[in-house]
Formats: sequence, structure tokens, C-alpha cells
Amino acid sequence: MLTGYAAKRVLVTGGAGFVGANVTDRLIELGARVTVIDDLSTGRRGNIANLAEVEFVECSILDEDSVKKHIAKSEYIFHLAAKNIIVSTRNPREDCHTNILGTLNLLLLARDRGRDVRRFVYASSASVYGNPRHMPINEDDGINTLTPYSVSKLAGENYCYAFYESYGLSTVVLRYSNVYGRNQNPSNPYCGVVAKYFQSCSQSEPLLIHGDGDQTRDFTCIPDIVEATLLAGVCPKAVGGIYNVGTGIETSVNDLAGRIAGLFGREARIEYVDRRDIDNIRRRVLNIEKIRRDVRWVPAYNLDKGLRETKKWFDSVHGGRA
Repeated sequence: MLTGYAAKRVLVTGGAGFVGANVTDRLIELGARVTVIDDLSTGRRGNIANLAEVEFVECSILDEDSVKKHIAKSEYIFHLAAKNIIVSTRNPREDCHTNILGTLNLLLLARDRGRDVRRFVYASSASVYGNPRHMPINEDDGINTLTPYSVSKLAGENYCYAFYESYGLSTVVLRYSNVYGRNQNPSNPYCGVVAKYFQSCSQSEPLLIHGDGDQTRDFTCIPDIVEATLLAGVCPKAVGGIYNVGTGIETSVNDLAGRIAGLFGREARIEYVDRRDIDNIRRRVLNIEKIRRDVRWVPAYNLDKGLRETKKWFDSVHGGRA
């Protein structure tokens, strides 16, 4: 099914970031003609392995004039640009401008092209569920936005669905869960816990756990995220849908720390510290039956396999040290 991207014009916002660069590289492998828009606030050009084959535009998604001329020639739009949860918590106004108004800007421009835009795929987050009442979490379970980031992500979801219903724009919403893997830069202060633990282990530093470590997450390896995202872009049944993207497996942070330390041949040396403002989710594991049924996607990586692959990449880049 992914062969359908060959020679197609594709726009990736946030394409120099962690997820975006991986999506961009896969699209190039599939023969797509890719334009990347990124303001480089957290992304890096070097994240894109095939940078020479990409049209790179350094600008904000709020820059309507710049964005418009690139949407005008795009058949597929993957909207991955966003302020992350830490930036959003520190500066809710900036979060609102980028994550809500930036998304609306893209949707308006895509709408104006009508059926020339074959698919608009929006990267949302499992953070919109907050602390769920039931596990695993289904897409139609209750929403509980506990952070400015989850508020803005939910707003983007709602705009996508409204543009699908009101204007016939072919949108798909994906709720990612705790993505890790290749290109997650441990030197970036906003990166996820997996990259931080790889860095700490390589430098023989203790692994910091905020709270008691019994909080759980559904850790999802980046190749699975990429494949789910691209399949959602071409699957006819996905149009207008909202889908969880995870593994369906719940893992505690304590367990995660032990597994990563084991990859470095040592026992985990853990230091427990105070809970952060953003650490307000106690448990998370997603039900992925809907995306399996509609999109025919299932994860290829369990946590152990994903961490091993991440270790290979980490060693190739850092020589075993961050």
C-alpha cells in the first residue's frame, strides 16, 4: 500500500524533528517528493538522513505566505510540527499559537485546495486521555486534558474532524503514545525518558525517576509510529478517523530503567526525585484494535526489540557514550 507515495508530492511539517525526520526519510525511501517545513526550534537538519533529496523550508507553520505556496503543490500533508509538552507547560500562550492556530492555518490552506489534498494526517497524543478510568484506553473513552499541551492537541483533533465534516477534507488523527528510538537526541532537554536513560547509562550516571517509578506508559518504537502514520495517509477506511498508535503493553518506569541498564551490562542505579508538573498521568496503555482493524497496522516492535534497535543506533552515533 505504501508504494502509492512514489512520485507524489508530500509536505511534512516538523520534518526535522524526532518523529518528522523519521517519517521524511521513509517517504524518500518510498520515492515521494518531500517538502519539509520546520522552524528548527527543536528540530535539526541533521536528523534527516536524506536531506539532499528534500526541499527544506525553514519557517513557522504560522507563516501563512510561506506555507501556502508549499501546500499548493502538495497531495499529502503530514502535520507533525508542535510545541512539546514541556514548552507548552512553561508557555501556554506559545503553545496555543503554534499547536492550535498553526494547525488551523494549515487546515484552512488545505481546505482551499479541495480534493487536490488527498490526505491530511495530524499527529496528536495519548495525553488527551489524562488519567483514564479503564485500561486499556479506547479511542471513544473519556477525555481528560490535564496539561496545556493536551488541550492544544485536542483542539487540533477537533478542528481536523470539523474540517472533515464541514468541508470534506480527508483528515486522519493519530494519538501517539510515548515514542522512542532513532533520532531522539538525548542532548535535547525536551526529549523523552528513553533517550535520557540511554545518555545516563552511557555516562555512568544514575537514572532519575520522578515519583515512585510505578507510573506506567505504552512505549512505542519509532519505526512502528512511521509505518502507522504512512498507512493512515493512504488507507481509504481511515478517513475521518481517530486512532491510537501504541503497543497495547503497559510498562512501569522502574521496569524501563532496569531494561535499559541491562543493555549496558549493569544493574540500574536509580535516584528518585520529586514529581514534575507534567508527570500527572499514573497509568497508560492503549487499545490498538481499531487501527489494526481499519488500517491493517500492528506494531512490529515490542519493548525489548525496540530498545535493542535503539541501542544499536545510539552506539553508532555516540560510540556507546552520549
